[in-house]
Amino acid sequence: MVLAFFCFFAATTSAQENVTKIGSAGDEFTFIRIQFDAMGQGWGNGGWAHDYPDAEINFLRGVTRLSGIHIHAEPAVLRLDDDRIFEFPFLYLVEIGRDGGPDFSEKEIENLREYVLRGGFLLIDDFKGKAGWQVFRQVFQQIFPYSQWIKLDPSHSVFHIFYDIDGAQRIPGIYFLHGNAPSDHMNPENWAILDGKGRIMILINWNSDMGDGWEHTYDADYPTKYANLAYRLGINYLVYGLTH
Repeated sequence: MVLAFFCFFAATTSAQENVTKIGSAGDEFTFIRIQFDAMGQGWGNGGWAHDYPDAEINFLRGVTRLSGIHIHAEPAVLRLDDDRIFEFPFLYLVEIGRDGGPDFSEKEIENLREYVLRGGFLLIDDFKGKAGWQVFRQVFQQIFPYSQWIKLDPSHSVFHIFYDIDGAQRIPGIYFLHGNAPSDHMNPENWAILDGKGRIMILINWNSDMGDGWEHTYDADYPTKYANLAYRLGINYLVYGLTH
């Protein structure tokens, strides 16, 4: 498998949200979640941590079991203004449509732009609705003002690189399982920014919540079909990010 040729860094996460200790540990893949400040208060500037760390821990178990990718079992948290992000091929960002959106500093914007242009992959998950989309576009217009967002077709290789999946999938949050989701949260779409060679640099998982699928893997009230789909979709994204 092509993944055998990749060498990754591992991490351990401290108990404090703002301090992450990361060291080298051979060929293990480390799941990095991005911490950010929000424009408004809302969740106490903690929306970035939604589902953390249970979502990552469960997902990483599934990655090992289903794909054989060598992983570091403990996820880690970094901010975009931390230059250690350049050591990791895959970043995860959630809840960017809440509380006015991320309040990225100039350093964070510069680092993110440089990160994806160097070959990094950013996955954005768990934001929904028209209002969330508007917040997202306003923020990311600062970072990539001249880049075109494209809607991914179900035939794109990201949906077939490991599992065959029929395009974007709605994985509902646990609180929206029983028909109480707003109408503009119902139709999932995947959008992306590509580099000059057609590689996905940033992938948007809109109107879908993989994190809840991972977090509630062992929850009797959460349907197994959605949890399984969250793993399949997440592994496809991960394999794409590590091999492109």
